[in-house]
Amino acid sequence: MVVTSLVLLVAAGLCGGVLLLPTPDAKQDSPSSVVGLVEAVMATVTYSDYSVFLLMDGSTSPSTVYSLVDYLRIPGGVGIFEVTADNEEQFSHLIIVIKLLRELSSQTTIVVISDESAFFAAFAEWSFKSRLLVWSVRLLAVTRLSLPELHHLHGTFSKMNAMLAIVNDISANIRCSIYVHLPYSPPGTQALKVASWTPLRGLTLTTHLPLFPDKFSKFSHRPTLLAASEGNPFNKMIIIKDPEAPERQRLKFKGPLPKLLDCLAEAFNFTYRYVRPPDRVWGVKLDNGSWNGMVGMVMREEVSIGVGPFILNKARAEVMDFTVPILTDYWRILGARGRPEVDPWGFLLPLAPLVWVTILTALLVLAVMVYLMSSCFSPLTKSQGTWLQIIFSYSRILLQQDILVSDDWWWERVVLAVWMLMTLVLTRSYAGNLMALLAVRHISEPYHSLREVLDDPSVTMLWLKDTPVSRYLTTVESGIFREIGDLEREGRLLWRTHLQFTKDKDTWVRRGTHVLMDVHNGLTMSIAKDFTETGECSFYESKEEFLPLIFAMVGLSPLVPALSKRITSITEAGLFFHWIKSEDSNSTVCHRVPTKVTVKTTLLYMGKLSLNTVSSSSVTYNVHSPPHAMS
Repeated sequence: MVVTSLVLLVAAGLCGGVLLLPTPDAKQDSPSSVVGLVEAVMATVTYSDYSVFLLMDGSTSPSTVYSLVDYLRIPGGVGIFEVTADNEEQFSHLIIVIKLLRELSSQTTIVVISDESAFFAAFAEWSFKSRLLVWSVRLLAVTRLSLPELHHLHGTFSKMNAMLAIVNDISANIRCSIYVHLPYSPPGTQALKVASWTPLRGLTLTTHLPLFPDKFSKFSHRPTLLAASEGNPFNKMIIIKDPEAPERQRLKFKGPLPKLLDCLAEAFNFTYRYVRPPDRVWGVKLDNGSWNGMVGMVMREEVSIGVGPFILNKARAEVMDFTVPILTDYWRILGARGRPEVDPWGFLLPLAPLVWVTILTALLVLAVMVYLMSSCFSPLTKSQGTWLQIIFSYSRILLQQDILVSDDWWWERVVLAVWMLMTLVLTRSYAGNLMALLAVRHISEPYHSLREVLDDPSVTMLWLKDTPVSRYLTTVESGIFREIGDLEREGRLLWRTHLQFTKDKDTWVRRGTHVLMDVHNGLTMSIAKDFTETGECSFYESKEEFLPLIFAMVGLSPLVPALSKRITSITEAGLFFHWIKSEDSNSTVCHRVPTKVTVKTTLLYMGKLSLNTVSSSSVTYNVHSPPHAMS
């Protein structure tokens, strides 16, 4: 039998699919009823190319198997496996092989036939551990056991795209009833009968539901689901006192993601209750193979939905299902803006560097030219040191000092007049521009790239702990992110939670000793909240963005596809991004805030106090651009 199963498995792999079928009890083998039932169910499949996996418990005769293969005519291929419930090692290995083949098939239906309750329990346990039965995989369980004997399968089958077919062939009239286990139904609720089958009448639907219904599209009993969430810029946590709630307080969140969850709850007809992870983190894989944080809660089915938002990566996708992306974002640097200061080199700014060079060059050329002309026209009256006196005399004019001029040569007076006119224009322009520049204060934003942070040994980085990015920084082997990971040994990199970020921003970051790393939308909301509280733009985002991220919700496998459809409609309509922008009316106030501001202050100029000023050191954010330097 092992050789036969191996040959059939290879053939199924070449055909592109596998079918699993456990057979009925050998003492009461009724291949005709099983074949007819499975054929009727397969006839409802609308896909042009699908494959089937048959799983048997060792009690099926080869003739039944051959009959199934001949009658079903599966276009994508059939795979046949045999295993016993008491052989756990073989069972687990078989499920892993089936999962690998399922990933190579476009559409898969698994048919399990057995009359042993323990066999179904083992199949449900191992398929759950390996995440074999995602929602796209359909499961048909065929048995002669009664419905009460299979009640322990209700919790598992209700979360799968599964149907239970109970065959009654004790009497001459063979009849089969097909049931569906509805999710989140109240305790004691029996499976819903959706169809029946007889050899004469074939398949007959008994309700408005089709076979393999989309039972997660809308819940009929309005269940209460648990949703894992934690405080972050998208979820503002609010604790409300409630005597009837556990610990006498009720957890609530406010923000764009809670609004999205409200829409989903209304669309699917469920209520929800928030649960926080005990360790207050999103979740990473630990050294022992387990997961912490909200990821671990979803993986262990302690909650139905992980609100997040969660960064999509390969390791997380192997243990839980992501919805469609909610948004794409990038990491940026949050730093403190400096205080308005006067530029110490501001006296050079009124004139461009080229103008300064031109003035000095003209002064030297003019002095040499006058000296040479004077030597040519009157060589007996000029001494060797006269050209130094000429430079000094023309420099006095540039500095607005007096000068004595002889009346020997008219051309010397003309040159002097032209030079005085030019210096008059330059000095007036310089004085006016300098006066304007003294009213300009420069606000420093020192860190706009990771390299600038790395090169400054006085600043410390704050990164979010227990995320895929934190794991990446500690495992990357080269590049700038390897340099960032090495800063932890130097004490220049600290791992913090989102709740600690709020306190750190108001203390360390505000003092300028630390910079905070977070996604762009989160930093924008954080800066807007600070402006609402203080009335000032105290922080800034870096111009450089790095490490692109895709965010999504997570949840149980059958619930995620239904959630994804609704989330797609909401995001394509632009509602989620509208909620982000409308979360704070000041969300754009500090966007691209200028780094130069004008002030009104007392100014001591030319030894006299200007009487035209009205206040001292009041920053005006109705900014006027400073005059351009002369060029």
